[in-house]
Amino acid sequence: MNNILAVEQFSFRTSSSTEKFSYKLIDDILNALSNRLMVGDIFCDVKKAFNCINHNILLSKLEFYGITGITYKLLKSYLKGRYQRMVLNNYSSSSCLNRGEITHGGPHGSILGPLLFLLYINDLPQITNDNSKIVLFADDTSTIITNPNPLNFEKIVNKIIQDINEWFNTNLLSLNLDKTHFIHFVTKNSSSIYFIIHGNKKIANVYNTKFLGLALDNRLYWRTHIDTIIPKLSSASFALGVLKTFLSLDSLKIIYYSYFHSVMTYGLIFWGNSHQHNIMFRLQKRIIRIIVGIRGRDSCREHFKNLQHITITISIYIFTFAFCDR
Repeated sequence: MNNILAVEQFSFRTSSSTEKFSYKLIDDILNALSNRLMVGDIFCDVKKAFNCINHNILLSKLEFYGITGITYKLLKSYLKGRYQRMVLNNYSSSSCLNRGEITHGGPHGSILGPLLFLLYINDLPQITNDNSKIVLFADDTSTIITNPNPLNFEKIVNKIIQDINEWFNTNLLSLNLDKTHFIHFVTKNSSSIYFIIHGNKKIANVYNTKFLGLALDNRLYWRTHIDTIIPKLSSASFALGVLKTFLSLDSLKIIYYSYFHSVMTYGLIFWGNSHQHNIMFRLQKRIIRIIVGIRGRDSCREHFKNLQHITITISIYIFTFAFCDR
């Protein structure tokens, strides 16, 4: 099955993660900027993608990918013949008594559901050309567009958004143009705004957006992302300060890893080298002082060792080597 799924798809697969997806996305952007190319990204929002899978289209795609015979019949039986009706406040009108057959969507909570969805959108990356590349994490779709010519760049971006929207319409999925964003990534010495229009809808040209838990800005400075997670880390520090008198050290450590460490280290390989990571280190030292009960100006170096907590600086090196080895 892994030989069938597009390499551009990063979700519901072994040894894959949102961070690997983000690594691929950011690496492509940085490479384009290093080669002095115009680079932009269309971040697509799909309306209720899992609920809108058309069963007939899905079954035809399964046949196309070579799923036939008994396996095909089992999957067809799994999808077909499901009915539903709605009852409101124990009242059923005569029209509600007639059950309607479910022709769209995958059964929720199922093991097969995510895999069937990946097969449904598996051919989406094939609509791109030499100037664009689609990377997917389930229904989260990112389309990177590059071109050396500034005059052609805007035309190519508009053409790509038309092709993407056409693919979604053909497959009976709906692209939410109001929540679809375009970012033109630039270096510190350049800046420009492009008008991306499809039909009578203008695609928002933004300077930053949140995608898979990362707040991306058009210069990849990561200040926006850090500003986003600082309140979460401060709230975790405050909560630990309140709970300290009621909980054991082991319980405090569990809370630390659940509500502070997990937030701090997510995406660390990307934003860890920015100069703002010192802000994170100060917050980390503050929460260690809260856990062990020392004053604000006391050194917490030994307490990091005693608690077996890794500082954010060391974590940067660990994540960097981990990704380089993959």
